[in-house]
Amino acid sequence: MPWTTKRRHECYSVWPTDLMPMRSRARLLITILIAVLSVLSAIHAPRVQASETRQFDTAWIPVADGNAQPTAAWSEFCERSPGECAINPAEPATIKLDESVWNAIVAINKHVNAAVAPQEDIAHWGVIDRWDYPDDGYGDCEDYQILKRRLLVEAGLPRRALRMVVVLDELGAGHAVMAVRTDQGDFILDNKRDAVLPWHQTGYVYIKSEGDRTHAWIWLRNQATVTSAISR
Repeated sequence: MPWTTKRRHECYSVWPTDLMPMRSRARLLITILIAVLSVLSAIHAPRVQASETRQFDTAWIPVADGNAQPTAAWSEFCERSPGECAINPAEPATIKLDESVWNAIVAINKHVNAAVAPQEDIAHWGVIDRWDYPDDGYGDCEDYQILKRRLLVEAGLPRRALRMVVVLDELGAGHAVMAVRTDQGDFILDNKRDAVLPWHQTGYVYIKSEGDRTHAWIWLRNQATVTSAISR
């Protein structure tokens, strides 16, 4: 998604450019982070309380009727990498959220946010909008989420439960995040914060997301949410 330089520096964490190869670095840091997180007694898989979701009726993002049109850049990404967009109906639609799964989600979100440096698509690819892996260490908001999904799938989570989502952020600008659908609700991975939050604590308006069929997108209910005090 296109951003101005000012907006991008507000939304992204910057990391030195002399990176190890992305996949090697990812595996190394994920292993370290998961090991550290697993021994910290203060880290617990969240329990979504009824009081937290009462005003939104559900711990899961509400879905509207009808199919949405995917962005052209998403369709082009799927043409280049069809396996990354395929939905296997045999996979579970939600993930059972336990301590080890939560630690992996938090570790991967934090790692990718640190390991990828922000760069606008026009400077990176020479086009206004392109969705792709940030294999050279640079990317836009959707590129962060695509890499996070690849790493989560490699960690054993079902791709079907990891959904790309288009939102309006707290300033009303277009933004891409990833929703992890769990038995306790939808949690959002975001390059703008290291905290993994329930969808209704992000302060975003939810527009559309990947659906339950290959290449299909669905409308969401455009429901504005509150902003959590946890920002990092």
